[in-house]
Amino acid sequence: MNYKGPRQDMPPAGGYEKVHYRRNLPVRGPSGIAIFALVGAISAFGFYKVGQSNAEKRELARERAWSRIYLVPAILAEQDRDAYRRNVAALEREKQIMKDVPGWEAGKSVYNTKHYVPSTVVVI
Repeated sequence: MNYKGPRQDMPPAGGYEKVHYRRNLPVRGPSGIAIFALVGAISAFGFYKVGQSNAEKRELARERAWSRIYLVPAILAEQDRDAYRRNVAALEREKQIMKDVPGWEAGKSVYNTKHYVPSTVVVI
């Protein structure tokens, strides 16, 4: 046997023919910069609208606060009238209930205090 070693596979003389290829991909959709600009514009518009709604909420809260401030005297007067009416009605009930008790003074406090403590009326 006449063994000369492994035979190596070699290119043909003059080399292989050039592979002709061409990257021919059509443009599909907008470019990355266009998408980035569109997202930025939409975000800017969204932040603008959020700012507008925050300003409107602040204005409504300010208006609500001032309307409450202006209504406080009327509300306090109404509460005072209601407390007076309840006090008079309670005094009349006490007179009616305790009419048979000798020496009972309606409306007189049962406590011996030196200072005035107004009764609190909570109406819910």
